[in-house]
Amino acid sequence: MQTDSPFNRLATAPAGSVTLEIDGKPFTAREGDSVAAALLAAGAVPSRTTPVSASPRAPYCMMGVCFECLVEVDGLANVQGCMVQVTDGMKIRRQSGARELTEGDFHEAV
Repeated sequence: MQTDSPFNRLATAPAGSVTLEIDGKPFTAREGDSVAAALLAAGAVPSRTTPVSASPRAPYCMMGVCFECLVEVDGLANVQGCMVQVTDGMKIRRQSGARELTEGDFHEAV
């Protein structure tokens, strides 16, 4: 996985690492990082494209407000990457355009 990230980490106490996949390629991330932070550290931007215009998007607020960091995590689409910590073996895919709904993606009204 490309690691030409424009983001530099602050000097902190050493952290463990986890191995995950970003778009099928292996990457080592810091234990405790969010999925969005791991994407930025890997240089994996944009993290998604918009459904209508295919405009590129990347993590922005890093606190769950803007929804620009939506990715697929372990087969579940539209996950806010900034709100989920990386785990060993996690599979992350960047999203392109609109998500396709399947029968298991919605609930019937009560």
